[in-house]
Amino acid sequence: MKVAVIGAGVSGLGSLKVCLDEGLEPTCFESSHDIGGLWRFKDTHESGRANIYQSVVINSSKEMMAFSDFPPPAELPNHMHHSEVLLYVRRYAEAFKLLQHIQFQTTVVSVRQTLDFAATGQWEVETETRDGQRETRVFDAVIVCTGHFTQPHLPLGDFPGIESFEGKYFHSWDYRSADDMQGKRVVVVGIGNSGGDIAVDISRVAEKVYLSARSGAWLVSRVGEGGLPADLVGTSRLDRMVQKLFPSWVNKMVENKLNKAVNHKLYGLQPSHGFFKQIPLVNDDLPARIISGRVQMKPNVKQFCGSSVVFVDGSVIDKVVDVVVFATGYNYSFPFLPSALQAKSGYRLHLYKHVFPPTLTWPTLAVVGFIHGLGAINPLAEMQARWATRVFKGLTKLPSEKTMTKEIEKDTETMHQRFACSDRNPIQVEYIPYLDYLAEQVGVRPNLSWLLLTDPRLALNIILGPCTPYQYRLTGPGQWAGARQAILTQWDRVVQPFKSRVVPEPETKPSSRRKIITFFSGSVLLCCIVYNKQQLSSFFSSLSLLRSPQ
Repeated sequence: MKVAVIGAGVSGLGSLKVCLDEGLEPTCFESSHDIGGLWRFKDTHESGRANIYQSVVINSSKEMMAFSDFPPPAELPNHMHHSEVLLYVRRYAEAFKLLQHIQFQTTVVSVRQTLDFAATGQWEVETETRDGQRETRVFDAVIVCTGHFTQPHLPLGDFPGIESFEGKYFHSWDYRSADDMQGKRVVVVGIGNSGGDIAVDISRVAEKVYLSARSGAWLVSRVGEGGLPADLVGTSRLDRMVQKLFPSWVNKMVENKLNKAVNHKLYGLQPSHGFFKQIPLVNDDLPARIISGRVQMKPNVKQFCGSSVVFVDGSVIDKVVDVVVFATGYNYSFPFLPSALQAKSGYRLHLYKHVFPPTLTWPTLAVVGFIHGLGAINPLAEMQARWATRVFKGLTKLPSEKTMTKEIEKDTETMHQRFACSDRNPIQVEYIPYLDYLAEQVGVRPNLSWLLLTDPRLALNIILGPCTPYQYRLTGPGQWAGARQAILTQWDRVVQPFKSRVVPEPETKPSSRRKIITFFSGSVLLCCIVYNKQQLSSFFSSLSLLRSPQ
């Protein structure tokens, strides 16, 4: 069975590897010259591709974002710089010999059903190489892994006066570093993760940075209790169970804890939504930049007037503003797909469980990695791919079109109630429940009851520890012999990077030891004397009785 995989980013490489595991014949088409997708830093702009800035550090820790059968090297930091993420991805691709299945500098122009699709379920995939050569090939299935950070959303119509703004403005997609921001006054519009990062980055060299937030955000740190990665603490299956039973209480508890670290109202960060409604702002440095005055929080921009900026609260930056960075999100589309497959349900694509178009006669096309959750995207995408390949092979069946359509409508309604969705944030799922649902379809969900009886140590690690991806390689299709060991040693890999300077255990000073020994010895001697004195007294008493006349 021949499968076309579109895109060689993290989702595409995971899909490629899963195809090989299932005995399929994959061909991956990558429009650039290299793998990595979002995580490959580009010095120059490449239209139609995801871009990152030089200072990017991944928000998820390495154990949480790992491929499920390829633990990251212990020496890598827990929160990796983008260059280290790419290094890990390269090692993965090399370990499983994925590169030989990728056609680089080859863009997919269109994906369309063959004339006999009703009988075969096959697709015609038209591609174009860098030198303009086009080719059409037939595949039995297609996996789309192009992501949704390629089309910047720049809503200039929402900001009157921007057309006459005298400074420079651009989308965060264009941002690379703060090299040319020295001594300037900068406004960053948008308080998502990119907006927060860029504001902090520029504030190190700029005269002043203003961070404009329409609705605020909950601020979380990568550093959790005891200095451990925050996403490894409080994210277990047990924690998820407590959250499900007491959602309001858990939400309030989390918000109170975050406010103890940083008073969100005082710092101008307070959002109107609850913590679990939207992906939080992950930033370790923003509070320090705010408290030092290097970043100043502002409400939404009302209008631009020459080189000045007016905010909705009436405040004005009356000095010259040199640069405006719009961190206003991305639009998404899949222009190479038939228009019928781009229908929407609410803000999201009309996809069953965010993967399968329900209207196809044959379920031979899947969208992988177009997903959001309060956790790393890599495990979500990999599990989607594992499910998709099983469906392609006919080993797992999908419901009827009618049932899938009803499920999509129900899921969309639930998602809109549960999360703060929008055009720029169309999809969000509950992390562990979504993974478990897909794992159930694949046949790899861990059986906790059985494990408690047969391997209680492993079971407790799964229930009480972080929900790392290795849990889904213990049994079933794609079972990996190293999964158990990967789970039991995950904390060792967490601790390893901190050992660059090993602090020895404190030694008791000799004088202190002598005092302890002297005190202990004296105590023993005193006890012996008291004991012996009592024994002697008893002896003499007995002797006197023996000597007394009867």
